[in-house]
Amino acid sequence: MSASKTFNIAGLPGSVGIIPDPMLRAKFTAARAGQSGINIFGLVAMEAAFRYGDEYVDQLQEYIDANMKYFIDYVENKISPLKVVKPDGTYLGWVDMRGLGLNDAELRDFMIKKAKLALDDGFIFGTGGSGFQRFNLACPRAVVQEALSRLEKAVKELKK
Repeated sequence: MSASKTFNIAGLPGSVGIIPDPMLRAKFTAARAGQSGINIFGLVAMEAAFRYGDEYVDQLQEYIDANMKYFIDYVENKISPLKVVKPDGTYLGWVDMRGLGLNDAELRDFMIKKAKLALDDGFIFGTGGSGFQRFNLACPRAVVQEALSRLEKAVKELKK
């Protein structure tokens, strides 16, 4: 496990693996042979995050949950051909955009040129993602609001 994403310290690599089984631990250690060593800055940051970061994580989760609720409500109430896949526990909002009637290339072009949004195309995650776009909601609410406003405007123009 790592503190990288939760604490936004991905630039300070550090992780820990807890492997109680001695044989599995030996295999893991052997598989890592020759890989780069420990980054002391990453380990110190990870320790600080795990030791002192509970309050931050609680506040972060509350904020991201509110972003997700805002996002889902907005899409459901203002951008009718789109559907949000309600997540179980992530900061990523998956939106089913097949209702727009665009193929993957057209959807990518629409998102970039019309909505002015650079998102993750669903198809890059496999065939089941075709027609979907992925939004990162671990950001300031103003960014979510701006993205949704752009998307709503672009969808309205498309439907004309």
